[in-house]
Amino acid sequence: MVSNLASEVVFQTTNLPLAAYPTAIKSAAGLIAKSKVDEAKDTLQAALNTLVITEVAVPLPVLRAQVLLKDAEKLAEDDKRSEEGNKSLAAQLDEARKQIRMAEALGYGKKADFEPIFEQIKEIEQKSSGGKSGKGWFDRIKKQVSDLF
Repeated sequence: MVSNLASEVVFQTTNLPLAAYPTAIKSAAGLIAKSKVDEAKDTLQAALNTLVITEVAVPLPVLRAQVLLKDAEKLAEDDKRSEEGNKSLAAQLDEARKQIRMAEALGYGKKADFEPIFEQIKEIEQKSSGGKSGKGWFDRIKKQVSDLF
């Protein structure tokens, strides 16, 4: 039932196993030379049926959180951040938290996967409070979010 609530984009990649094609083409050419056109067609069709299709589902809440954290990181590194920048940073971190909660609710990981991310957001909020800035604060959280998919 939860699958109907999925929030993801699915990328589908079709690959040709190129190593199989030269053999199939040579075989088909030999069959054509022997006037066995139908067998040649079957040989080529068999090679075409060996397409490898790979699907990768990217959870949209996780993707949104990554974008928000990237933007928040730029603001957190700005040592001359304005009051408006402080508000924007706080809003982006809050929205990233909401997106991660959404990913958790939709089943894109286990509770244990999300707890360290929530802790990191809280830690970054504390480090950046009062206009404080710094670098490297987002390194761990970026990896944790990336590991979700």
